[in-house]
Amino acid sequence: MTMADSGPVFRVMLRMEIVPGREAEFERVWYSVGDTVSGNPANLGQWLLRSDDEESVYYIMSDWIDEARFREFERSDGHVEHRRKLHPYRVKGSMATMKVVHDLGRAAAEPVR
Repeated sequence: MTMADSGPVFRVMLRMEIVPGREAEFERVWYSVGDTVSGNPANLGQWLLRSDDEESVYYIMSDWIDEARFREFERSDGHVEHRRKLHPYRVKGSMATMKVVHDLGRAAAEPVR
């Protein structure tokens, strides 16, 4: 996936520090509200990743058709409710946005034999 119908894929990367000891609960709640994002027609996929380097740090990555549709979702009641449910677990966080330039995919990344 390099391009959506309207241009480059818009990617959002959230970094969240979670209250120590509440990681498993955070993961369950994130999973339970995940369809708020994945059910949006402009969303191309989302992932929850846990850092190997920093305790209690997670990354949430999501891909969108374009920035405008992501921003529309970001202002929606569904997203506000999603954030409200996750807020008790969060110590702090940050967000970075970007456009996918190239996606080599699995086949291109396999070693030559």
